[in-house]
Amino acid sequence: MIFEKVSEIIASELSVSKDEITLETHLQDDLGADSLDAVELIMTIEEEFDISIPDDAAQNLQTIGDIVKFVEKIK
Repeated sequence: MIFEKVSEIIASELSVSKDEITLETHLQDDLGADSLDAVELIMTIEEEFDISIPDDAAQNLQTIGDIVKFVEKIK
């Protein structure tokens, strides 16, 4: 499941518990991700799913749900 894999990536990259991550979790507000964290997350997700996320689309990925929906849409 895409949510599980995305959760694992985010938990690992941001050093947070997977229990803190839901589809509604906001990267910046809830997990404290800064712009550098966001870039690293996008790069890791691109590698993991073998996809390319355009910069304009990446800027709109605010929540875990946003990321999951985007990956589902292009996979």
